Amino acid sequence: MQAQELISAGTALFIFAMIWLRTRMHYTRRIRGSMRLQRAGQVYFAVVLVVLLLGWLFAPTVGRTLWPDTTTPAAILRFVWFMATYGVFIVVHRVLQARGVEVFKGVT
Repeated sequence: MQAQELISAGTALFIFAMIWLRTRMHYTRRIRGSMRLQRAGQVYFAVVLVVLLLGWLFAPTVGRTLWPDTTTPAAILRFVWFMATYGVFIVVHRVLQARGVEVFKGVT
């Protein structure tokens, strides 16, 4: 694995962790003690992983399709995809909250 690919993999892992922590933080305000990932949360984080994996595979191709004259390295195109994923999943979580769907629930 090249250095740029290692950096991209680290970035994807970091973005996943940030989505996890940000989502969990919203429940620690209401729930004290242990929390458990709900079925909706399992689906939510599985979709996050799939979107990050798709970014790993297709972001360079998509970036060069949208901007054919670019010489931007694949790592930067992946980074843009990963950051967009973070932003999109902030909105997705807010929609889930508005509909009353819990990603985490307190253990009683």
